Amino acid sequence: YGPALGIPTALPACDVTKPAQLTAAMLDDACRRIDATMAFASPSALANVVATAEHTGHEGLDHLRIVMSAGAPVPSETLRAVAALVPAAELHTPYGMTEVLPVADVELIEIEAAEIDEPDGGVCVGVPVAGAEVRIVPLGFDPETVPEPLAAGTTGEILVRAPWVSEGYLGLWATQRTARPGAGDWHRSGDVGHVDLVGRLWVEGRAAHVVDATGGPITSVPVERAVERALGVTRSAAVGVGPAGAQQLVIVVEQPGSPAGPADIEIAGRVRNEVAHPVAAVLTAPSLPVDIRHNAKIDRAAVAAWADTGLAGGRTKPGW
Repeated sequence: YGPALGIPTALPACDVTKPAQLTAAMLDDACRRIDATMAFASPSALANVVATAEHTGHEGLDHLRIVMSAGAPVPSETLRAVAALVPAAELHTPYGMTEVLPVADVELIEIEAAEIDEPDGGVCVGVPVAGAEVRIVPLGFDPETVPEPLAAGTTGEILVRAPWVSEGYLGLWATQRTARPGAGDWHRSGDVGHVDLVGRLWVEGRAAHVVDATGGPITSVPVERAVERALGVTRSAAVGVGPAGAQQLVIVVEQPGSPAGPADIEIAGRVRNEVAHPVAAVLTAPSLPVDIRHNAKIDRAAVAAWADTGLAGGRTKPGW
Protein backbone atom coordinates (compact mmCIF):
# COMPACT_ATOMS: atom_id res chain seq x y z
CA TYR A 1 0.00 0.00 0.00
CA GLY A 2 2.82 2.43 0.77
CA PRO A 3 4.28 2.68 -2.75
CA ALA A 4 0.79 2.68 -4.29
CA LEU A 5 -0.12 5.71 -2.17
CA GLY A 6 3.16 7.47 -2.92
CA ILE A 7 4.52 6.98 0.59
CA PRO A 8 8.29 6.42 0.88
CA THR A 9 8.59 2.80 2.01
CA ALA A 10 11.44 0.69 3.31
CA LEU A 11 11.38 -3.08 3.71
CA PRO A 12 13.52 -4.59 6.46
CA ALA A 13 16.33 -6.91 5.35
CA CYS A 14 14.27 -9.99 6.26
CA ASP A 15 12.96 -12.97 4.29
CA VAL A 16 9.41 -11.89 3.43
CA THR A 17 8.23 -15.51 3.67
CA LYS A 18 9.51 -15.67 7.27
CA PRO A 19 8.28 -12.48 8.94
CA ALA A 20 8.57 -14.11 12.37
CA GLN A 21 12.35 -13.75 11.94
CA LEU A 22 12.15 -9.94 11.88
CA THR A 23 14.44 -8.52 14.56
CA ALA A 24 14.45 -5.19 16.34
CA ALA A 25 17.72 -4.29 14.59
CA MET A 26 16.22 -5.03 11.15
CA LEU A 27 13.14 -2.93 11.83
CA ASP A 28 15.20 -0.11 13.33
CA ASP A 29 17.50 -0.07 10.28
CA ALA A 30 14.57 0.14 7.86
CA CYS A 31 13.05 3.00 9.89
CA ARG A 32 16.35 4.91 9.90
CA ARG A 33 16.74 4.62 6.12
CA ILE A 34 13.67 6.78 5.42
CA ASP A 35 13.16 8.43 8.81
CA ALA A 36 9.93 6.45 9.07
CA THR A 37 6.94 7.63 11.09
CA MET A 38 4.71 4.58 10.41
CA ALA A 39 5.38 0.85 10.59
CA PHE A 40 3.36 -2.29 9.90
CA ALA A 41 4.27 -5.82 10.99
CA SER A 42 2.43 -9.06 11.68
CA PRO A 43 1.86 -10.15 15.29
CA SER A 44 4.56 -12.82 15.10
CA ALA A 45 7.03 -10.33 13.62
CA LEU A 46 6.39 -7.87 16.45
CA ALA A 47 6.78 -10.67 19.01
CA ASN A 48 10.27 -11.39 17.67
CA VAL A 49 11.11 -7.68 17.54
CA VAL A 50 10.36 -7.54 21.26
CA ALA A 51 12.34 -10.72 21.93
CA THR A 52 15.43 -9.39 20.12
CA ALA A 53 15.32 -5.79 21.35
CA GLU A 54 18.15 -4.22 23.31
CA HIS A 55 17.47 -1.73 26.08
CA THR A 56 18.93 1.17 24.05
CA GLY A 57 20.07 2.01 20.55
CA HIS A 58 16.81 2.03 18.58
CA GLU A 59 16.72 5.65 17.45
CA GLY A 60 14.82 4.72 14.29
CA LEU A 61 11.97 3.32 16.36
CA ASP A 62 11.89 6.45 18.52
CA HIS A 63 10.53 8.47 15.58
CA LEU A 64 7.57 6.21 14.87
CA ARG A 65 4.18 7.77 15.57
CA ILE A 66 1.96 4.90 14.39
CA VAL A 67 2.59 1.14 14.57
CA MET A 68 0.02 -1.19 13.03
CA SER A 69 -0.30 -4.96 13.26
CA ALA A 70 -2.77 -7.32 11.62
CA GLY A 71 -3.01 -10.67 9.88
CA ALA A 72 -4.14 -12.56 12.98
CA PRO A 73 -5.44 -11.68 16.44
CA VAL A 74 -2.81 -9.54 18.19
CA PRO A 75 -2.28 -10.28 21.91
CA SER A 76 -2.41 -7.20 24.12
CA GLU A 77 0.72 -8.47 25.89
CA THR A 78 2.66 -8.17 22.63
CA LEU A 79 1.32 -4.66 22.04
CA ARG A 80 2.31 -3.51 25.52
CA ALA A 81 5.84 -4.81 25.01
CA VAL A 82 6.05 -3.05 21.64
CA ALA A 83 4.78 0.18 23.21
CA ALA A 84 7.88 0.26 25.42
CA LEU A 85 10.06 0.25 22.28
CA VAL A 86 8.13 2.98 20.45
CA PRO A 87 7.39 5.58 23.15
CA ALA A 88 6.03 8.20 20.75
CA ALA A 89 3.75 5.91 18.75
CA GLU A 90 0.09 4.95 18.84
CA LEU A 91 -0.46 1.21 18.44
CA HIS A 92 -3.32 0.16 16.18
CA THR A 93 -4.65 -3.27 15.21
CA PRO A 94 -6.88 -2.78 12.15
CA TYR A 95 -9.21 -5.66 11.30
CA GLY A 96 -10.18 -6.66 7.79
CA MET A 97 -9.46 -9.09 4.99
CA THR A 98 -8.28 -9.07 1.39
CA GLU A 99 -11.84 -8.55 0.16
CA VAL A 100 -12.66 -5.64 2.48
CA LEU A 101 -10.09 -3.60 4.38
CA PRO A 102 -10.43 -1.94 6.80
CA VAL A 103 -13.47 -3.12 8.74
CA ALA A 104 -12.58 -2.00 12.26
CA ASP A 105 -9.71 -0.40 14.12
CA VAL A 106 -8.65 -0.13 17.75
CA GLU A 107 -5.80 1.32 19.80
CA LEU A 108 -3.94 -0.41 22.62
CA ILE A 109 -5.53 1.80 25.28
CA GLU A 110 -8.98 0.80 24.01
CA ILE A 111 -8.04 -2.90 23.98
CA GLU A 112 -6.91 -2.69 27.59
CA ALA A 113 -10.19 -1.07 28.61
CA ALA A 114 -12.19 -3.71 26.71
CA GLU A 115 -10.30 -6.59 28.35
CA ILE A 116 -11.22 -5.25 31.78
CA ASP A 117 -14.89 -5.51 30.79
CA GLU A 118 -14.54 -8.88 29.06
CA PRO A 119 -11.29 -10.71 29.93
CA ASP A 120 -12.33 -13.94 28.18
CA GLY A 121 -13.96 -12.48 25.09
CA GLY A 122 -11.25 -13.25 22.56
CA VAL A 123 -9.46 -10.36 20.84
CA CYS A 124 -11.15 -6.95 20.66
CA VAL A 125 -10.68 -5.28 17.25
CA GLY A 126 -12.73 -2.17 18.01
CA VAL A 127 -15.82 -0.61 16.49
CA PRO A 128 -16.44 -0.60 12.71
CA VAL A 129 -14.80 2.26 10.83
CA ALA A 130 -17.04 4.90 9.22
CA GLY A 131 -18.94 3.36 6.31
CA ALA A 132 -18.45 -0.26 7.39
CA GLU A 133 -21.11 -2.49 8.92
CA VAL A 134 -20.77 -5.72 10.87
CA ARG A 135 -23.44 -8.38 11.43
CA ILE A 136 -23.12 -11.48 13.61
CA VAL A 137 -25.16 -14.40 12.27
CA PRO A 138 -25.69 -18.04 13.31
CA LEU A 139 -22.91 -20.53 12.63
CA GLY A 140 -23.46 -22.81 9.65
CA PHE A 141 -26.19 -20.68 8.10
CA ASP A 142 -27.58 -21.27 4.60
CA PRO A 143 -25.86 -18.75 2.24
CA GLU A 144 -28.97 -18.54 0.03
CA THR A 145 -30.15 -15.70 2.28
CA VAL A 146 -28.68 -13.21 4.73
CA PRO A 147 -29.70 -14.24 8.28
CA GLU A 148 -31.02 -11.82 10.84
CA PRO A 149 -28.36 -10.61 13.31
CA LEU A 150 -27.83 -12.34 16.63
CA ALA A 151 -28.24 -10.45 19.89
CA ALA A 152 -25.29 -8.52 21.32
CA GLY A 153 -22.87 -10.77 23.16
CA THR A 154 -23.86 -13.88 21.15
CA THR A 155 -21.11 -15.65 19.22
CA GLY A 156 -21.62 -16.31 15.52
CA GLU A 157 -20.03 -15.79 12.13
CA ILE A 158 -18.95 -12.28 11.17
CA LEU A 159 -20.47 -10.70 8.04
CA VAL A 160 -19.17 -7.33 6.83
CA ARG A 161 -20.46 -4.73 4.40
CA ALA A 162 -18.84 -1.55 3.08
CA PRO A 163 -18.65 0.45 -0.17
CA TRP A 164 -15.09 -0.87 -0.65
CA VAL A 165 -15.93 -4.59 -0.59
CA SER A 166 -14.38 -6.28 -3.64
CA GLU A 167 -16.74 -7.02 -6.53
CA GLY A 168 -16.30 -10.77 -6.29
CA TYR A 169 -14.26 -13.78 -7.36
CA LEU A 170 -13.51 -14.00 -11.07
CA GLY A 171 -14.71 -17.36 -12.39
CA LEU A 172 -15.06 -18.89 -8.91
CA TRP A 173 -18.81 -19.29 -8.93
CA ALA A 174 -19.08 -21.64 -5.95
CA THR A 175 -16.84 -19.39 -3.87
CA GLN A 176 -18.89 -16.36 -4.90
CA ARG A 177 -22.15 -18.06 -3.87
CA THR A 178 -20.77 -19.07 -0.48
CA ALA A 179 -18.96 -15.82 0.30
CA ARG A 180 -21.77 -13.41 -0.70
CA PRO A 181 -24.94 -14.60 1.06
CA GLY A 182 -28.14 -14.00 -0.84
CA ALA A 183 -26.07 -12.80 -3.81
CA GLY A 184 -25.93 -9.42 -2.07
CA ASP A 185 -23.32 -7.02 -0.76
CA TRP A 186 -22.61 -8.69 2.59
CA HIS A 187 -19.25 -10.49 2.68
CA ARG A 188 -18.82 -13.68 4.68
CA SER A 189 -15.55 -13.24 6.58
CA GLY A 190 -15.15 -16.84 7.75
CA ASP A 191 -14.29 -15.47 11.20
CA VAL A 192 -16.33 -16.04 14.33
CA GLY A 193 -16.90 -13.55 17.10
CA HIS A 194 -19.42 -11.28 18.76
CA VAL A 195 -20.33 -7.63 19.20
CA ASP A 196 -20.54 -6.48 22.80
CA LEU A 197 -23.11 -4.20 24.38
CA VAL A 198 -21.17 -1.03 23.45
CA GLY A 199 -20.64 -2.04 19.81
CA ARG A 200 -17.08 -3.38 19.95
CA LEU A 201 -16.27 -6.35 17.70
CA TRP A 202 -14.46 -9.33 19.23
CA VAL A 203 -12.81 -11.98 17.06
CA GLU A 204 -12.84 -15.52 18.46
CA GLY A 205 -11.21 -17.47 15.62
CA ARG A 206 -12.18 -19.07 12.32
CA ALA A 207 -15.55 -20.69 11.64
CA ALA A 208 -13.80 -23.74 10.19
CA HIS A 209 -11.90 -24.21 13.46
CA VAL A 210 -14.82 -24.14 15.88
CA VAL A 211 -14.82 -27.23 18.12
CA ASP A 212 -18.19 -28.98 17.65
CA ALA A 213 -18.50 -30.30 21.20
CA THR A 214 -21.42 -32.06 22.89
CA GLY A 215 -22.08 -29.06 25.11
CA GLY A 216 -22.08 -26.62 22.20
CA PRO A 217 -19.54 -24.89 19.94
CA ILE A 218 -16.19 -23.80 21.42
CA THR A 219 -14.27 -21.05 19.65
CA SER A 220 -10.49 -21.25 19.57
CA VAL A 221 -9.09 -17.80 20.40
CA PRO A 222 -10.62 -17.29 23.89
CA VAL A 223 -9.30 -20.72 24.93
CA GLU A 224 -5.85 -20.06 23.44
CA ARG A 225 -5.61 -16.64 25.08
CA ALA A 226 -6.37 -18.19 28.47
CA VAL A 227 -3.70 -20.85 27.95
CA GLU A 228 -1.07 -18.39 26.75
CA ARG A 229 -1.66 -16.04 29.67
CA ALA A 230 -1.52 -18.89 32.18
CA LEU A 231 1.67 -20.45 30.82
CA GLY A 232 3.42 -17.34 29.52
CA VAL A 233 3.82 -18.90 26.07
CA THR A 234 3.63 -17.21 22.69
CA ARG A 235 1.40 -19.66 20.87
CA SER A 236 -1.08 -22.49 21.51
CA ALA A 237 -3.84 -24.19 19.53
CA ALA A 238 -7.30 -25.27 20.68
CA VAL A 239 -8.63 -27.98 18.36
CA GLY A 240 -11.40 -30.56 18.21
CA VAL A 241 -10.79 -34.31 17.90
CA GLY A 242 -13.52 -36.82 17.21
CA PRO A 243 -16.86 -36.93 15.35
CA ALA A 244 -18.96 -33.86 14.62
CA GLY A 245 -21.29 -33.04 17.47
CA ALA A 246 -19.13 -34.87 19.99
CA GLN A 247 -15.66 -33.46 19.44
CA GLN A 248 -13.25 -33.38 22.38
CA LEU A 249 -11.25 -30.24 23.13
CA VAL A 250 -7.48 -30.76 22.84
CA ILE A 251 -4.91 -28.08 23.66
CA VAL A 252 -1.51 -28.09 21.95
CA VAL A 253 1.12 -25.80 23.49
CA GLU A 254 4.08 -24.63 21.43
CA GLN A 255 7.34 -25.24 23.32
CA PRO A 256 10.42 -24.75 21.11
CA GLY A 257 13.06 -27.38 21.72
CA SER A 258 10.73 -29.76 23.53
CA PRO A 259 9.62 -33.16 22.20
CA ALA A 260 6.16 -33.57 20.74
CA GLY A 261 3.65 -35.53 22.78
CA PRO A 262 1.67 -35.38 26.03
CA ALA A 263 2.37 -32.37 28.24
CA ASP A 264 3.77 -32.93 31.70
CA ILE A 265 1.37 -33.07 34.63
CA GLU A 266 2.08 -29.52 35.82
CA ILE A 267 1.39 -27.90 32.44
CA ALA A 268 -1.70 -30.02 31.86
CA GLY A 269 -3.05 -29.09 35.29
CA ARG A 270 -2.48 -25.37 34.78
CA VAL A 271 -4.21 -25.50 31.40
CA ARG A 272 -7.25 -27.29 32.79
CA ASN A 273 -7.47 -24.80 35.65
CA GLU A 274 -7.63 -21.87 33.21
CA VAL A 275 -9.84 -23.21 30.42
CA ALA A 276 -13.57 -22.89 31.00
CA HIS A 277 -14.38 -26.10 29.09
CA PRO A 278 -13.54 -29.79 29.69
CA VAL A 279 -10.12 -30.51 28.17
CA ALA A 280 -9.60 -34.08 26.91
CA ALA A 281 -5.83 -33.81 26.44
CA VAL A 282 -2.96 -31.34 26.64
CA LEU A 283 -0.08 -31.87 24.23
CA THR A 284 3.14 -30.01 23.45
CA ALA A 285 4.91 -29.51 20.12
CA PRO A 286 8.20 -27.78 19.27
CA SER A 287 6.34 -25.61 16.73
CA LEU A 288 2.88 -25.03 15.32
CA PRO A 289 2.14 -24.72 11.58
CA VAL A 290 1.47 -21.13 10.49
CA ASP A 291 0.78 -19.31 7.23
CA ILE A 292 3.70 -18.19 5.08
CA ARG A 293 2.44 -14.61 4.67
CA HIS A 294 2.21 -13.51 8.31
CA ASN A 295 3.61 -16.51 10.22
CA ALA A 296 0.67 -15.87 12.57
CA LYS A 297 -2.40 -17.79 11.39
CA ILE A 298 -2.28 -21.28 12.94
CA ASP A 299 -3.31 -24.17 10.68
CA ARG A 300 -5.58 -25.71 13.31
CA ALA A 301 -6.84 -28.34 10.87
CA ALA A 302 -3.31 -29.74 10.57
CA VAL A 303 -2.86 -29.56 14.36
CA ALA A 304 -6.15 -31.41 14.89
CA ALA A 305 -5.17 -34.16 12.44
CA TRP A 306 -1.79 -34.59 14.19
CA ALA A 307 -3.40 -34.66 17.64
CA ASP A 308 -5.99 -37.19 16.50
CA THR A 309 -3.30 -39.49 15.12
CA GLY A 310 -1.09 -39.18 18.21
CA LEU A 311 -3.90 -39.77 20.69
CA ALA A 312 -4.89 -42.88 18.75
CA GLY A 313 -1.38 -44.27 19.21
CA GLY A 314 0.07 -43.20 15.86
CA ARG A 315 3.04 -41.05 14.85
CA THR A 316 3.70 -38.20 17.30
CA LYS A 317 6.33 -36.27 15.33
CA PRO A 318 4.59 -33.32 13.62
CA GLY A 319 4.69 -33.39 9.85
CA TRP A 320 4.78 -29.63 9.33
